[in-house]
Amino acid sequence: MRNGRTHDQLRPVTITPAVAKFAAGSARIELGDTHVFCTASLSDGVPGWLRGSGRGWLTAEYSMLPGATPTRTAREAVRGKQSGRTMEIQRLIGRSLRSVVDLGIIGERTIAVDCDVLQADGGTRTASITGAYVAVYQVALKLKELLGLREVPLFDSVAAVSAGIVEGEARLDLDYEEDSAAEVDLNAVITGDGRLVEVQSTAEGEPFSRQALEQMLDLAAAGAATLASAQAAACAVLEQA
Repeated sequence: MRNGRTHDQLRPVTITPAVAKFAAGSARIELGDTHVFCTASLSDGVPGWLRGSGRGWLTAEYSMLPGATPTRTAREAVRGKQSGRTMEIQRLIGRSLRSVVDLGIIGERTIAVDCDVLQADGGTRTASITGAYVAVYQVALKLKELLGLREVPLFDSVAAVSAGIVEGEARLDLDYEEDSAAEVDLNAVITGDGRLVEVQSTAEGEPFSRQALEQMLDLAAAGAATLASAQAAACAVLEQA
């Protein structure tokens, strides 16, 4: 047992919507001891290469606050340069959310997503995507009203979750200790209807089999479905507000 969890069990998850007074959309996600504060802002205009297209855009930024880990992490703004890891993660968040937002219907507007890790215990990128979707949903509700749409401008929901092989066993939702010891790790971004947006999987030493990959994907699919239910409950609160 992994702190009371079976190999196919997520850490406890809580998604609290509308936690920021001034942001167009916001949510806080707590996935075990990983906590991420997500906001989404809406502005007129798009990047230069999209001007005149009639299409909108969504971009994302990610950061880890200095006190999020046992050893203080210096702010990247002070260092004057983002790390490769930060750039990779925020591009992943942006790609994941763009896959479910109807950018063709929202006009030349930009949704800017910010994910700030308050506390990190593994799975910060996947938690960011899962929480940020709820923040984007709140923006989508506002766009629905602003543009007089019948439905929110979203094709589906999207969530993300980690999996891996630890001590020869396929496990879902690795915490930091497990991730550090994993023989294989995997991150999967999955839509509400079960389609894959992105899969990242790496052997830390010995190569792994296709069977192991399928085991991890099966775990991730089940985990993402559970996260989608948590997202739906948070979005329902927004609709009732």
